[in-house]
Amino acid sequence: MLGHGYYGFWWLIIAVLDVLAIIRIAQSSAEPIWKAIWIVVVIALPVLGLIIWWLFGPK
Repeated sequence: MLGHGYYGFWWLIIAVLDVLAIIRIAQSSAEPIWKAIWIVVVIALPVLGLIIWWLFGPK
């Protein structure tokens, strides 16, 4: 019963982190094609994409 209320909370946190990641990607000095690829990865794979970007993305 308690688990159902927390799913929305966690997805809200993930969504906020994804938006912040997309902003940082867009502001990075990476080539435009790599920015586009990273943004697609973060949007297509919200949790995994965020982790991959954090580990390997443009700094």
